[in-house]
Amino acid sequence: MGAIETGLVMVISFIILMAMGIPISVATGIASFIAAIMIVPFDVAIFTAAQKMVTGIDSFSLLAVIFFILSGIIMNNGGIALRLVNLAKLLGGSLPGSLAHTNVVGNMLFGSISGSAVAAAAAIGGTMAPLQEKEGYNKAYSAAVNIASSPAGLLIPPSGAFIIYSMVSGGTSIAALFLAGYVPGILMGLTVMAIAYYIAKKENYPVAKRPSFSEGTKVVIAAIPSLLLIVIVIGGIVAGVFTATEGSAVAVLYSVILSIIYKTLKWSDVPKILGETVVMTGIVLFLVGASSIMSWVMAFSGIPAAISEAVLSISDNPIVILLIMNVVLLLVGTVMDITPAILIFTPIFLPIVTQIGMDPVHFGIVLVFNLCIGIVSPPSGSSLFVGCSVGGVSIEAVTRPLLIFMAGLIVTLLLVTYVPAISLFVPKLFGAM
Repeated sequence: MGAIETGLVMVISFIILMAMGIPISVATGIASFIAAIMIVPFDVAIFTAAQKMVTGIDSFSLLAVIFFILSGIIMNNGGIALRLVNLAKLLGGSLPGSLAHTNVVGNMLFGSISGSAVAAAAAIGGTMAPLQEKEGYNKAYSAAVNIASSPAGLLIPPSGAFIIYSMVSGGTSIAALFLAGYVPGILMGLTVMAIAYYIAKKENYPVAKRPSFSEGTKVVIAAIPSLLLIVIVIGGIVAGVFTATEGSAVAVLYSVILSIIYKTLKWSDVPKILGETVVMTGIVLFLVGASSIMSWVMAFSGIPAAISEAVLSISDNPIVILLIMNVVLLLVGTVMDITPAILIFTPIFLPIVTQIGMDPVHFGIVLVFNLCIGIVSPPSGSSLFVGCSVGGVSIEAVTRPLLIFMAGLIVTLLLVTYVPAISLFVPKLFGAM
């Protein structure tokens, strides 16, 4: 069976399994195994599938993902969100709709520390929604701002998405990816703020009272210990003091110490925190293992090469190729979560973009940016559901205002795609690439 036939069997099986409500990780593994028995004997397929699942998660780099998940959960339970919201209020300034800007900045800060768009949407959105409703903000507008800005922290390091991409792409520098994510992540937040400013000006939303110098100083001092986590971890990785995995362990230790200092971590919380970590880690590792079977099937049958040949036959113009890639990833992101999408589409698109001269670090940023838009997109974005829940609005009500923000994010995505310097300037400046 050729690459095209094998690919069709795998895709059709995957779609049918998903339509039956089977979890994506299980659907990925089963669809891959069905395709595998089409190209090798059954006994070879079952032995190789099991082997690939084991070797797929036998990676030292994956420890970083586990530790960053644990660190984020400790932070979520450690009273960090409120301190960052207060700092975000200060940074939001006296702009029209200042509470919306506070929400955006809060998501950027908290998302980068927790490493989770869903956690940011829940923690910051849950804090800001009642305040905005009290000030007369439209609930759908407030929810749309929260949802659209929640993934910014996935681009601003430390980011588990970049660690997964580094592993799948064959060892792209994690330090370079972390540094490359700063400017695109900030641009994502600024894009949401610009649109929020325009709407707030039009709707005449209130401006928050600026705090006094002494009040502002207290807020900054209270937030500094939380922000130091990013400085210590990223600074240590970039300076070569420790690896990304060691840095993730440092993040756990630091978040524990900080929570103890804040007196927000109790012994009774430990089983719950570890339980959440085990569940989230199990989901990620099973996805990685199942996707390893799919990667083997694709490589063995030559699917990436066939797709590459098909795309390049349409056009050899880098602008057109990158546009096709973005369209596909945006569509995929609306129905697939970020981790399995990275695992499945990196081996498909990386060889194509490498042929047209795109740097793997740049591609990693574009890939994650696309999928960040996906997790806020109707109908099934994870941040969309959480944002609607904490905002007290339906998906139908929030869709219209959210589409305006999504349009702005897509424009920013195209800018990041076609101007490599936006992503690569910072890592080159620090000598990471």
